[in-house]
Amino acid sequence: MEQVEMVENKKVILKKYVDGIPTEEDMEVKLGETIELKAPKGSSCFLVKNLYLSCDPYMRGRMRDFHGSYLPPFVPGQRIEGFGLARVIDSDDVNYKPGDIISGIIGWEEYSLLRSSDSLQLRKIQLDEDIPLSYHLGLLGMAGFTAYAGFYEICCPKKGDSVFVSAASGAVGQLVGQLAKLHGCYVVGSAGSKQKVDLLKHKLGFDEAFNYKEEADLDAALKRYFPEGINIYFDNVGGSMLDVALLNMKVRGRIALCGMVSLQSLSSSSQGINNLYNAIPKRIRLEGFLQSDYLHIFPQFLEHVKGYYKEGKIVYIEDMSEGIELAPAALVGLFSGKNIGKQVVRVAKE
Repeated sequence: MEQVEMVENKKVILKKYVDGIPTEEDMEVKLGETIELKAPKGSSCFLVKNLYLSCDPYMRGRMRDFHGSYLPPFVPGQRIEGFGLARVIDSDDVNYKPGDIISGIIGWEEYSLLRSSDSLQLRKIQLDEDIPLSYHLGLLGMAGFTAYAGFYEICCPKKGDSVFVSAASGAVGQLVGQLAKLHGCYVVGSAGSKQKVDLLKHKLGFDEAFNYKEEADLDAALKRYFPEGINIYFDNVGGSMLDVALLNMKVRGRIALCGMVSLQSLSSSSQGINNLYNAIPKRIRLEGFLQSDYLHIFPQFLEHVKGYYKEGKIVYIEDMSEGIELAPAALVGLFSGKNIGKQVVRVAKE
């Protein structure tokens, strides 16, 4: 009988439901579970070794005891999951063979047993020596696709438009700004530190950028950069920035609601939007969206963005944490802006 190798499988579990901003104490890196490095016969499953985990703000929504969203909540006491990259080790699924590199929703653990289903957004990665593998979580992954679908499908850009992007150096914002520049737009980004503002202006090619923490009056800041008003606001933060953008939109302006990372709580918001009335006389369109609604244009996105990257027309910044032990801190850091660019955790060396 063949000897099946057994290994310990470290994992990150959610200790309890969280309503506000998550902390490291809400999660725990757990040892002690040993697994067989084999996919059970007849299971149609395949076993992967996880290489990279993506930290994304939407994951906070799954930490709540709330069942009315587009994704079910995590289960306290069990491992959490999110987008990641993994290598197939053993397979009982004819579509996946050992050595394949896949992206999709995987467990926050060292090894995951997966069964193919649409909800996991699984796809095989074609390796390309010009593109770092981890970019398939950011630039060429869910974050990059969110930027692409949101900008082209929701914002309907025209050459010469004035575009404002919040959380502009983050995983999504940095690509929105660069796509807008390539489209012939005037682009301004906001971020939360001098270092991020410098990156926006000198590395990512934004026309202007400002540190919102240094602006006593956000309305005055927007009027300084957009004296004629804003055609497109790509909103990653919600809250007071969305409120003040509503005062500065042009007639028929478009607002893409992508994220609300500034909110202290997702369920009981103490902060309302006061300036929504402006949407009527200015005929502003506000639309929330999910990248998963646009997966039919994913091949087009890959082709375009890969091309731009290889031609040197866009760059991408990622923030890499080493080791699954650092995953909780990396995820929590998103909500205080600790990350510079797309936050990724390397679980294992390729």
